[in-house]
Amino acid sequence: MSTKFRLLIFISFLNLSGYSQIWQWSVKVNTTISAETNDHPQAFLWIPENCKQVKGIVFGQHNMVEEGILEHTYFRKVLAELGFAEVWVTPVISWIYDTAKNEDKIIESVFQSLAEVSGYKELAHVPIVPIGHSAMASFPWNYAAFNPQRTLALVSIHGDAPQSTLTGSSKPNPDWGNRNIDGIPALFIMGEYEWWKARIQPAYKYIAKHPKSVITLFADAGHGHFDYSDELVKYMANYIKAAGMHRLPSKQEISSFTTLKEVEPSSGWLMDKWRKDSIPQAVPASFDKFNGNRATSSWVFDKKMAMATESFYARARGKKQQFIGFKQNSKIVESLKNHANFQPKFVPKADGVTFNLSAFFSDSTHTKSASSHAVTKLQLDRICGPVKKVNDTTFQISFDKLGFNNAKRSCDIWLLAHNEGDKNYKSAVQQINIKFPLFNKSGRQQTIKFDALRDVTAIVKTVPLKAVSDQNTTVQFYVKEGPAFISGNTLYFSKIPPKSKFPIKVTVVAWQYGNQTGLQSATPVENHFFIKKE
Repeated sequence: MSTKFRLLIFISFLNLSGYSQIWQWSVKVNTTISAETNDHPQAFLWIPENCKQVKGIVFGQHNMVEEGILEHTYFRKVLAELGFAEVWVTPVISWIYDTAKNEDKIIESVFQSLAEVSGYKELAHVPIVPIGHSAMASFPWNYAAFNPQRTLALVSIHGDAPQSTLTGSSKPNPDWGNRNIDGIPALFIMGEYEWWKARIQPAYKYIAKHPKSVITLFADAGHGHFDYSDELVKYMANYIKAAGMHRLPSKQEISSFTTLKEVEPSSGWLMDKWRKDSIPQAVPASFDKFNGNRATSSWVFDKKMAMATESFYARARGKKQQFIGFKQNSKIVESLKNHANFQPKFVPKADGVTFNLSAFFSDSTHTKSASSHAVTKLQLDRICGPVKKVNDTTFQISFDKLGFNNAKRSCDIWLLAHNEGDKNYKSAVQQINIKFPLFNKSGRQQTIKFDALRDVTAIVKTVPLKAVSDQNTTVQFYVKEGPAFISGNTLYFSKIPPKSKFPIKVTVVAWQYGNQTGLQSATPVENHFFIKKE
């Protein structure tokens, strides 16, 4: 194999593994201050690399799974086909869309600022798909009700029905008055292992009161509150794609809002509500031919989506449940009666950032190994937080665009043990939470020297990064913003979307965490430069 060919394979691998985390632009949300950071939140923008005109935006905020969904390879693939951008904001700027606190104006300022910095002016006007998980799960409903002309579709993940009094955020929903979400496709998702009738009843009530609503009541069968499986992400992405096909006109103007087509309930299909471990009592059918209980039925776009939904349900139906426990350095982690269920202490290795954790199939107490379980692999992966996976039992602190100024989230790691099940056992999921000191404050001090980065032109493909600690420790890097990613000590540039406004800012941060046995964390050093067109 030639050296040139090996290099091409290496670069392709880097692009595949690093691409999904790229956010080409970011802006400070200067219209508000977050209580989490006492600073302005940061809004990040991703645009598909070949996008000539943005047709829509999927908008999410930083609660838990939103970031991972937006960075999922399949999700971005579908959005690229649609010409859709993504915007992610951290910390949250609007939990329930409270217009009394000007949250509507704050959100609009985000789209306008990103339109200006990116060169994609249409971001200020294109349709929005709001998504939100758990404590953020009421936001999509409320955004749609107050912005019906601009909302293409909405996705409420593992949380709230429209106008529910059982909000995940514990904040009361705003009064909709005479507002509604008629004709706006809405996907409500609740996991099997979090299923609670009281959480879905408000949806039945709302649909009965608003018969022109088109709401898909989806059970994430075999899954829980904290996870977003590949299958679920695919379902969400395909749902948004279907919404785009049904609602977007053939041509959209750059400088004005899009007139969206309203979806009529009669154009879709109905299917029986999800029934745990039992078959449907009515077969899916077109809206006018459905013979089941319409009061609790779920609306879907068409036969294809009805069949995909039923196939999803069938994979978990009637199978045995599995349980998962954890071991930390060969010792069983005791479960707790709290939101996380498992919260072991952070026990790093000598380098200060590496730690070990493993999952095992257990009995229902999560403390004893189970002799019978699925034959498929049990995996442990990141949900959110500054962490990267080395292998199935080894993880490392890995700071990223979130930075160091959020005392709640910058040092908070959530992992998920999961198994896809087999012909006898359902899929299983179990979350675990590890908090670590944001900075090591005892021991020797250390200082980072990070060489300044010069501006480059758009034809440059890589930039070497050089930073050293005066304590001879290994310095690591992350990209805070810009069309780039890092492998080792090299910065690689991704393809720049064709309508991008130059120069484009790239910000790289050098950090060294130290350890808990005698070396303090270094003060992170931030460098930025610009990509120029010529």
